[in-house]
Amino acid sequence: MEHHLEHSIQHREKRLRHLQEMDKSTMEQMLQDLREEHQHLVAMEAHSVDGAEQGYYQQLLEQNEDQSLMVQKEIDTRYQKQIKTVTPKAPLIKNIGRAFLVGGLICAFGQLIINAVMLQYGLDVKEASPFASITIVIITAILTGIGVYDEIGRYGGAGSMVPISGFANSVVSAALEFKREGMIYGIGAKIFQIAGPVILYGMLASVLIGLIYYVLGGV
Repeated sequence: MEHHLEHSIQHREKRLRHLQEMDKSTMEQMLQDLREEHQHLVAMEAHSVDGAEQGYYQQLLEQNEDQSLMVQKEIDTRYQKQIKTVTPKAPLIKNIGRAFLVGGLICAFGQLIINAVMLQYGLDVKEASPFASITIVIITAILTGIGVYDEIGRYGGAGSMVPISGFANSVVSAALEFKREGMIYGIGAKIFQIAGPVILYGMLASVLIGLIYYVLGGV
């Protein structure tokens, strides 16, 4: 049996020199043969009676694994090439323009709220800014709940994920998705599943920036 396997590996090594000329079905069959052969070699290595015999099977196993890796790599390469040929190219300029438009409109709306609050109540920018944040969060949450913000997201892409509106959308979306699991194990446990990483890394970034600011003496 071992001589048959050794001969099979050596014969396949010659065939692999022409791997790029093989069709997909031939390579898949070869990969299947390699997996079956690998199982036989593992079993034989386990039943080896001495170190020399075990070393022999280990060498055959290494050759088998190298050949399997070579075939799998060629299959994956062809698959990726096929995906590129059938996948339509994204309209980059168009998507950037939409993101800029939607994100800009959200920011402009926030600025209008700030200006209105400043004029109405005589506040400065720092005091008026929370009103804009709260208003955008509430509007985004409502639009997400009725399914409108999803359409805005499809049109504006990353532009709709301006930090405040994107955060509100991620929280409400998670709540809607898991509400059928109940108030505690659904909404309560998973409402921050999407927004959690934003909170975590946002807090870490703020701490690091605060430490740098402190070390530099508040410059």
